[in-house]
Amino acid sequence: MKIWMLGSGSAGNAVLVECDGTRVLVDAGFGTRTLAGRMKTIGVDPASVEACVVTHEHSDHVKGVGAAAKKWGWAVYATAGTASGTDFSGAASVTTFVPGATLELTRMSVATTPTPHDAAESVGFVITGRSSGARAGVFYDIGHVSEAIAAVCVDLDILVLESNHDDDMLRNGPYPRWLQARIACDTGHLSNACAGAFARSALTRQVNHLVLAHLSEKNNSRGLALDSMRSAIARSKFRGTLTAAAQDTVAGPFEPRSTRAEKPVQYGLW
Repeated sequence: MKIWMLGSGSAGNAVLVECDGTRVLVDAGFGTRTLAGRMKTIGVDPASVEACVVTHEHSDHVKGVGAAAKKWGWAVYATAGTASGTDFSGAASVTTFVPGATLELTRMSVATTPTPHDAAESVGFVITGRSSGARAGVFYDIGHVSEAIAAVCVDLDILVLESNHDDDMLRNGPYPRWLQARIACDTGHLSNACAGAFARSALTRQVNHLVLAHLSEKNNSRGLALDSMRSAIARSKFRGTLTAAAQDTVAGPFEPRSTRAEKPVQYGLW
């Protein structure tokens, strides 16, 4: 299993997962030109992607789904709530599923979990490589870590977890009060502090990579997010790498501990 963050933040999100030569994209919140350019950076042909699995209907997660599916022949998987609020026109195949279902793809299984977010029917994913058994969790755009999320984030090798905002920056930042309240509520976005509290309880020696995702450009910084997480997990059993994904930078590959992994790098884009 290998994972690359093609970009994560309020302007777009896409996570590429590879197992035994097959590839799946979690969300496509960028246009096709950007997606193609970022995949080219890591030597991946967009036409080699088997499917796009979608977390929810907000534009920073679905902007490019329909056009990319049409251009490269991807299958699309989304909940009925997500599909009803999204224009996937052009996609040859859109399969809807119920939150909690497991999607069986060629070389991987994608277990879906309902997430607490202000969307129609949002989900997160635990992806398991069929041959290796390696497991990766992808959970962002979550107002809090629900019991359902905590229950599935066990025996992971890689965890991609939202660390959206610093509480003080949000409180003293430029956003109006109503928007601050929306972000900070239980169906908004996960703060650095809440991400750290969950990671402290969830991380084990088995986890090789913790990737912080969906950092706010206005209410957070990579330094703050990383420092907050380092402090939170200082006495945990985690001995892997900690990375903060960026909006305009490709990062990876992130691989299980049992493989002879490449060192994750962040690729400059031009």
